[in-house]
Amino acid sequence: MRYFLLLIFCLGFSSAIGAQSILGQWKTIDDETGIEKSIVEIYKKDGKIYGKVIEIFNDSQRYLPCKYCDGEDYNKPILGLIIIKDMEKKGDAYKNGTITNPENGKVYTCRLKLDGDNPNQLQVRGYIAFFYKTQYWVRIEG
Repeated sequence: MRYFLLLIFCLGFSSAIGAQSILGQWKTIDDETGIEKSIVEIYKKDGKIYGKVIEIFNDSQRYLPCKYCDGEDYNKPILGLIIIKDMEKKGDAYKNGTITNPENGKVYTCRLKLDGDNPNQLQVRGYIAFFYKTQYWVRIEG
């Protein structure tokens, strides 16, 4: 009976840890207008975290290319574009990677962190030197 209770505890604990993951699909919210813009899927590849645009809500923007992006992302369709790259876990956040704003092609140093009070809210912060801008994305359950 003791082993059974230990097993139940361990399974419950591992489920709680899994619920705290940033992996999955997130609805992006414009920080100025509050309008829902897209869905980004955050995934792990080769030990690093990436994020790809998998849905765009505005029909008129759905198939636009990233005409302001540089390098290999130049003129790629925004739908399917990997906008979060090379993030690494550092404490309770993910850092040392970048995020691209496909509307203007600017690339920012990025930090991703789950909201401490709400694990279904992701703090997405882009930095240029000492200046930063923060958005809060909402987890899509499913």
